[in-house]
Amino acid sequence: MRALSIVLFSAGLAFCVSPWGDPPLALLLGFVVSQTVGHPFIEYNNRATRILLQASVVGLGFGMSVSEAAKAGGNGFLFTVASIGLTFFAGILAGRFLHIEKKVRYLITTGTAICGGSAIAAVSPIIKADSSQMSIALGTVFVLNSIALLLFPLIGHLLNLSQQQFGLWAAIAIHDTSSVVGAAQKFGEEALRIATTVKLERALWIIPVSIMTAILFRHKGTRIKIPYFILFFVVAMVLNTYVPELSPVNPWIVMLAKKGLVVTLFLIGAGLTRSVLKRVGVRPMVLGILLWLFISGFSLIAILRIYS
Repeated sequence: MRALSIVLFSAGLAFCVSPWGDPPLALLLGFVVSQTVGHPFIEYNNRATRILLQASVVGLGFGMSVSEAAKAGGNGFLFTVASIGLTFFAGILAGRFLHIEKKVRYLITTGTAICGGSAIAAVSPIIKADSSQMSIALGTVFVLNSIALLLFPLIGHLLNLSQQQFGLWAAIAIHDTSSVVGAAQKFGEEALRIATTVKLERALWIIPVSIMTAILFRHKGTRIKIPYFILFFVVAMVLNTYVPELSPVNPWIVMLAKKGLVVTLFLIGAGLTRSVLKRVGVRPMVLGILLWLFISGFSLIAILRIYS
């Protein structure tokens, strides 16, 4: 059985790096592998996913200019601040109404407000969450991320959203960076540039939210995890903008980065094992869905009104 699992897993990876590799298909393929023959290297999946995602995001920086990023970041700043504040307010109220344990609702709310699994991983040691509480929050966010990657491009085309509108919407309303970039990549190049920049700007809010969390939960001396890979993304943009000697190489780096993101989504799908899905439970999933619908609807209405 393990031999078959390795063969099918390898075939899935080969498909992802082929010309037919596509973000939503990669996610679905990984999920199918997980639910049928299982992930043969599940113990390495989280680490491999994190490293490959961060390297791919940095690679995308070699296809962006500083001026484009500054413009996109400026447009997305107010949306980011408003969405984070509203999500925390709604998450606290809805979590109490659903009688969800304090740490679990805080983790789900933080993951929805900022950047999914990365935010949950950063905040968990600060609030002293145990592995079970982390698993419930991560499982909830990962399942909704997977659904968003499939649905958002379809909704965007159905509503005739522009590249700018969709890029902003994906960056605000989808949790994890991997799914944001995957959905935007499916929608278009301009949407990908906007979504990546705004999402990484949003991810920087891990730092002030972690400090706020340490104060609220009164845990002093806890180390705060800073997403340093965002700095390398900025360096890549600077090199692409101001070092013309790299122009022949940059398109190849961007192409490899996009393939890396497709593989990342395959690994995320393969990591959605049956045990992960069972741990989530009904009420945490209801909270995750309510917050997701709330921030998706709020941000979409605001974007349509401002950028119509």
